[in-house]
Amino acid sequence: MQVILLERIHKLGHMGETVSVKPGFARNYLLPQKKALRATEANLAYFESQKAKLEADNSARKSEAEKIAKKLDGVKVVVLRSAGETGHLYGSVSARDIADAVNAAGFKISRDMVAMHQPIKTLGIFEEVIRIHPEVEVTVKLNVARNEIEAKTQWEKGAAVTASSVLAEEEAKAEAAKAALAAELEAAANAEEKVSFKEAKLAAKKGRKKKDEAEAADEAEEA
Repeated sequence: MQVILLERIHKLGHMGETVSVKPGFARNYLLPQKKALRATEANLAYFESQKAKLEADNSARKSEAEKIAKKLDGVKVVVLRSAGETGHLYGSVSARDIADAVNAAGFKISRDMVAMHQPIKTLGIFEEVIRIHPEVEVTVKLNVARNEIEAKTQWEKGAAVTASSVLAEEEAKAEAAKAALAAELEAAANAEEKVSFKEAKLAAKKGRKKKDEAEAADEAEEA
């Protein structure tokens, strides 16, 4: 189906362009949302007559969106979900869930502004794009955790807290402790070796001195 776009549509076209779209997409989204008109001579003439007003309205909406974007960009939100030990959720996090979390943080967006490709199904830190206006996008950080304590830990680590990650961290700590102990033992052994070498050197020096004294005594007797 051929339609005339009344605003910029991501990956489709700009205001005033005539583009081909699937009939279902036009009937279920573009036309009822007044984002496009059927590409007829009458509608094309109507668009041309309303073009200046449409552009002015779009400019005003864009300006307002940019103000919101300055506050929203980089905002961090948390969504709590139940999950298994491996970090897989018992369910998923949808665009609606993200919109609700952003709105709970003091903003006002709709779920269709959340430009996610597929639902989130694991614990962790995610970056999601919020399209406030066809020409204004921001990124928010989403923390999907089982509880607030876990969410805080994930913010600090920048990764999901799972049984495997905890085990890996414990193993890393054990390896670090093992390496530290080995280094300590080696240092002690080196220190002991240095002491033994010093004592042996001192003993040899004393031995040479006694030998010299004994030889001097023998020479004195012979004289």
